[in-house]
Order: sequence, then C-alpha cells, then structure tokens
Amino acid sequence: MKSISTTILAVRKDGVTVIGGDGQVTLGNTVIKHSAKKIRRIYKEQVVVGFAGSAADGLALMERLESKLEEFRGNFLRACVELAKDWRTDKYLRRLEALLLAVDRENMLLISGNGDIIEPEEPILAIGSGGEYARASALALYRNTDMDAESIVRKSLEIAAEICIYTNSNIIIEKVY
Repeated sequence: MKSISTTILAVRKDGVTVIGGDGQVTLGNTVIKHSAKKIRRIYKEQVVVGFAGSAADGLALMERLESKLEEFRGNFLRACVELAKDWRTDKYLRRLEALLLAVDRENMLLISGNGDIIEPEEPILAIGSGGEYARASALALYRNTDMDAESIVRKSLEIAAEICIYTNSNIIIEKVY
C-alpha cells in the first residue's frame, strides 16, 4: 500500500467518543484542497467512520460498511468483521488503498484490507501519515491531563499538523454519545 496522506484520530473518554481528521488533500507533493471531509456519519447517524488513503476507495469502503450494518441490523462488530473478510478475499476490494477507523457508542476499530480489525487497549486510535504523531500526543494528553475527548482530539491533530506535511489544521470533529 502506498503512503496514506492524512490524519484521522479517535478518542473515547468519559462516555464520549470523538473522531477528528484534517482536511488536506494532496496529489503527489502538491496540496489540491484544504477542506475535505474525510469523516462521515453512517447507519442512522449511529456510526462515524474516517478514512485515510484514496478518497474513492475510502468512500467505497464506507458504503460497503453501511451496507453490512444494514444487513446485520446495526450489529457494529459483525458488520466490521464481515467487511474485513470481504475486503481481504474479494479480488476487486483487495485493490482498494485505504484504511478505515470506525466508531460507535461502545466500540472503536481500525479496519484494513489485510483483514485486520484492531481494537486498542487504551481508547485511542489513529490512521494516516500523521496518525502516529496524533496518537502519541493523544496518549500523553489522555494519561496526564483532565482534557475532554474533543479537546484531546483537536490538540493532537493540531500537533500532527505541525509535524506531518500531509496533514493540515482544518480539523473536522464528530462526536458519538
């Protein structure tokens, strides 16, 4: 898989899950757009998904996840497992270059085309080129401050934007209660 140029971060704290992402779109080493929305609410507004990678691939995977949620009547974990299985075994889907970070009120998962479904030990997940910067910042803030989930996500994405050239500070935030 090629480098995935963006940053998506999710944090759960005090019963609130917040997912945020930057808005930068690049083509090679050129910034094409500053305000893309890489986070979407799906399945009756109950699930929030962010993608890193190709926009077309990320959006196609979000649609597939929503179809799985419909098929399994909102069973988030089952829908994610079935998507990962399809993604890994389907000839067309295997070629998609994206990662998904999906959250509902109780779960937070990273889903990849390798069949990975990763649930974090601590309620923090990140994907994309600036993901590890945002994750490290979020872990420090989560463990050492009284900041709420939204503040942690916002500050961590701002820090990632200062370090990662493929991440900007046009931050979009969604909450799940």
